[in-house]
Amino acid sequence: MNSRFIRRIVSTLPSSRLAKLSLAAAALLTAILAGRGLAVDPPPAPRSTLVGRATFDEPINLHRFGDDHWKVDIKAKPALDIAVQTIEFPPGSQSTWHMHPGPVFIAVKTGTMTFYEGNDPDCEPIVRHAGEGYVDTGDHAHIARNETSETAVNVVTYLAPPGAALRIDQPNPGNCPF
Repeated sequence: MNSRFIRRIVSTLPSSRLAKLSLAAAALLTAILAGRGLAVDPPPAPRSTLVGRATFDEPINLHRFGDDHWKVDIKAKPALDIAVQTIEFPPGSQSTWHMHPGPVFIAVKTGTMTFYEGNDPDCEPIVRHAGEGYVDTGDHAHIARNETSETAVNVVTYLAPPGAALRIDQPNPGNCPF
């Protein structure tokens, strides 16, 4: 793309000098990037594989106590679905903003993941590395991102009402710059 072509484009624009300069700069940058092969495709989307899902029809009232004051309490009525899936995040990929019908337990199997909460006005990153976990309460918008150059894999366990969708897309809450 030569400068004469850019001038021809600019001369047909509205009289606003700022608008002409902005569009000329955008056209020039596009030409430079395209000419040098620098335009970059977006990263591929995460890939999910459902490992299994089951409905536990009876109410659950489970209490388990162990050594050193360890304990777990799980209550669900009238029934509960438990689903497990693996999600592979290629470098630079992300989920979209979403929520869940119940709590979600995320185990980072490989790589590093960064989570952002839609209700956090400061958009603070929550970083988890391989072998670490993250509990998502599911009751507000959030996003998961692989902000590294290595693939990350999560093993995700969902607790949900029977038959409910495991993921509910949400609009961008606007608290993060992306």
